[in-house]
This record gives sequence, structure tokens and C-alpha cells, in this order.
Amino acid sequence: MHLADRLGRPLADLRLSVTDRCNLRCSYCMPEEEYRWLPRADILRFEELVVLVQAFVECGVEDVRLTGGEPLLRKDLPRLVGMLRGVRGLRELSMTTNGILYAPLARELKDAGLDRVTISLDTLDPARFRALARRDGLDEVLAALSAARAVGMRGTKIDTVLVRGVNDAEILPLFEHARSVEAEIRYIEYMDVGGATQWSLDKVVPATEVLAIIEAAHGPAKRIELESSAPARRFLLADGSVFGLVASTTQPFCSTCDRSRVTADGMWFHCLYATRGTNLRELARRDAPGPALVEAIRHGWRARDDRGAKLRFEAAQRGTLAVREVLRDNPHLEMHTRGG
Repeated sequence: MHLADRLGRPLADLRLSVTDRCNLRCSYCMPEEEYRWLPRADILRFEELVVLVQAFVECGVEDVRLTGGEPLLRKDLPRLVGMLRGVRGLRELSMTTNGILYAPLARELKDAGLDRVTISLDTLDPARFRALARRDGLDEVLAALSAARAVGMRGTKIDTVLVRGVNDAEILPLFEHARSVEAEIRYIEYMDVGGATQWSLDKVVPATEVLAIIEAAHGPAKRIELESSAPARRFLLADGSVFGLVASTTQPFCSTCDRSRVTADGMWFHCLYATRGTNLRELARRDAPGPALVEAIRHGWRARDDRGAKLRFEAAQRGTLAVREVLRDNPHLEMHTRGG
């Protein structure tokens, strides 16, 4: 029996950030060059992260995804993966990465117990990659996808954030590349989240438009109906290819959202758009954190009524959406701090 919030949504999925640092500066996530980082003394040790996961699993969480920032910037991450695999009741342990550092660690991560990896890839053009990420690295990302396939990682996904006038002309080339490396691509609508100060509604490429483009090239796509709260709507083509659409802006999935996020310093956010979180760090650092930590999670989730994406989109449609300021002085409000 899952723990339910005020809207009846279960607590089933945890996004666990292991660092707020990133080696890219993607314009839709980190539009500024410099940021205020979390104090190193506040970053949770591996043992404390395991304590947190154990408490969340006791409250009903089944799936944990390691995020960042870029999680592979956290030193000795395969060791953490192995430690988390020892948590009884944890069904799936996955990771989202930009791929830059993944290939050399692919085998070690899999052997440690990582079940699945999602790799971000927004373009196949080196110059466009550099413009989007403000760093080079396309070759490393492509090598990461090849490495995941080579070590036998199953269920590999590609996350592609589409921005109108930037990479929307690459919908089909990216689809073909995903098929060539046996990965499932998920097209994600550009979201107004964190410090996305360049966001505007006219830059969003709706999922319906992406579907129409793929169907025009490959024929009708059948919706895969699953009893799942996953944000991606998955589609099957006649040739067996599968792809996903995450309409996080135009069709917010707040009503079924079962995920929450813990930052690398132990701040718990019930919603990607939340402006306030719960500090679990001190509880995790107690000599015997178990009961108090579990009770804090239960109390927090039962009080949850967040619908951030839905409310932001409605405000954008009305033309009353507040312009986001640069959030460099408040690291907890940044997308790279709380994970995607």
C-alpha cells in the first residue's frame, strides 16, 4: 500500500541528486555561466544517501533515479550504486546523465547494479551541441550510447528537449539515431522550471506536433497503454520502433505525479516547481535516523497538494506568468540542483 497525498497520488518514485555540479551549461537548464553552489559540508555522504533511500522505500518508493547536476561528477559513483542495491524493497535503480563521463564507467556501473540509464541528447550537430551546451562533448555522448549497448544495458532511453527554432528540425534524425543504438527516444517539451530565464511559450514544441512529424514519416503510431504514472506517453510504430512524448508543458501530468526529489544536501521537494522544501539532512545525520526520518516523509507526503506544472501553464496561457529572475543566489530553486 503506497502512501497517498491529498490528491490521492502515491509516493512511488524518488529522484535523488548526488551533486549540484554539472560539466555542461545547457541553455534550457543552466542559462547563466556562474552559479552559487551548495556548501560542500552540506553534501550528504554515501551512507547518508543510503539512509534516505531506505526511509523512502519504507514509505512506498520502489524506483530511485540518480540525478544531478551531472551525477557522474560525484566521485566513486559505482560504489554508491552498489550500496543502494543493498536496500531491500528497491525495485529499480536508474540514472540520468548527460553522457560525457559515462562510457569509461558503463561496465562498472552495470556490474554494481545499475538497472537502466537515460542519456541526454538534444542534437547530432557538433556546432549546435556547442551552442546549446556551451561546451563540446557530442562525441562523448554518442560514445555513451554505444557503450550502454555494448555492456548490455537494457531499457536505455534518450532524453531530447526540443526548443523551437533551435533543434526542432532534428526530430527525425534523432529518432533514426536512437533506433540505430537500440535506445528509446523521449521528446520533452521545453519547461519553465528553475532558472530557465530564456523560456517562453512560443519556444515550446508541442508533443502533438512531434507525433504528427513522426507519423508523416513512418506511418500511424499506436499508443501503448500501460498502468503507469511515468511522464512519457509511449507509442509503437508498425516496424516495432517505440518512442515517447513528454508533454510536460502543454499537457501537465500533475494529477498522476508520484515522484519527488531530494537534493544532494538533503532538501526534499514534492514538486519540480516547488519553491520550498523540507530539510531531511539533519535527520539523516542522526545516529539513529530511521523512525524520525520515516515519519517526516510520511507527514510531508500526506500534506502534499502540489500541481506546479499545471498552474504555471495556465498562467502562461492567461499571460499572467511571472518572469523568472536569475536564481544564482538560491541554488535550491535551480533545475540542476534538484534534478530532472
